[in-house]
Amino acid sequence: MSAAASSPLIVLTAGGTGGHVFPAEALAAELLTRGYRLGLVTDRRGQAYGGTLGSLSTWRISAGGIAGRGLPARLRAIAELGIGFLQARRLLRQLKPAAVVGFGGYASVPAMLAGTTAGCRTVLHEQNAVLGRANRLLAPRVTCIATSYAQVSHLAAAWQGKVVQTGMPVRGAIVALRDRPYAPPTGNGPLRLLVLGGSQGARVLSEVVPAALARLPEGLRRRLELSQQCRPEDLDTVRQAYAGTGITATLESFFHDVPERLAEAHLVIARSGASTVAELTALGRPAVLVPYPHAIDDHQTANAHAVDEAGGGWLIPQSAFSAESLAARVESLFALPGSLSKAAACARAAGTPDAAKRMADLVGALLAPTAEVQP
Repeated sequence: MSAAASSPLIVLTAGGTGGHVFPAEALAAELLTRGYRLGLVTDRRGQAYGGTLGSLSTWRISAGGIAGRGLPARLRAIAELGIGFLQARRLLRQLKPAAVVGFGGYASVPAMLAGTTAGCRTVLHEQNAVLGRANRLLAPRVTCIATSYAQVSHLAAAWQGKVVQTGMPVRGAIVALRDRPYAPPTGNGPLRLLVLGGSQGARVLSEVVPAALARLPEGLRRRLELSQQCRPEDLDTVRQAYAGTGITATLESFFHDVPERLAEAHLVIARSGASTVAELTALGRPAVLVPYPHAIDDHQTANAHAVDEAGGGWLIPQSAFSAESLAARVESLFALPGSLSKAAACARAAGTPDAAKRMADLVGALLAPTAEVQP
């Protein structure tokens, strides 16, 4: 038997948005360098994974989200979760993994529950500053809870003994740029502004940002080098909004080089999803954060508060996010490069670029025969 075949098998379970998938991808890459065998359990949304996750043996099971849905949809979701649990239990009996690691969302619930009943070591990762509802269901049953933030709401006192703060694993392309220093805008040089709306873009950014930037003095507008992510259906409208403003604008529905654009940015305007915040702090880049107000448990606001309180950015609630308020904020920040540099340094200090290594260390430690969780 080869060394690879005899190494412990670790099953990862994730699905849904980038906030769940990106940390799973980062951890998978780190675990593979350490010689572990890996498998992935996901739901039907996990059909198009690329990168490291796309190279893993993958099993798809039933799962359905419950939060924020009507009664008929909830009943269907509960039935799907039940079926998924039976599928996952049968699968884990065959695979006999040493550990199961989940990244939140209802796609992870069946496999994590099956792992706890199969006697596997189980690790749950929470990306946000609010413990998600699926993770709250799983938290009492798992071996260990890895968190991205030092303070996480809805984390019961009874679970504190199994909590370890690892940070939020980010992709290697971000970590590789960690040591590129922040260079504030100078003199009459370019002002590089990056606008990100999450994996699906954000319509409010497409509406407010062009109107705000058009209000800036002409001298600032002509220095702007803007990169903005928009929904595909909004691209033409946003492009027309910038026409005649003197702003150099690159508009795309998806940027394949986000790490490089983040590293080069003088200022970022973005939602405050877990992956976006983790990448901003890993690189140390100042940001105006506009939380998505309809997120379950308002976790994006909690994420943005953490950055704001650390001095790494500025939170603007969507209710106060107007062309007038944003124009005033952007103009004042570009007039005070020292404030941008200070925020960049604070953001960097709040980052955890080695989170994937920390989480891999945690998983490895739990595989020891006498392992105990050390908060």
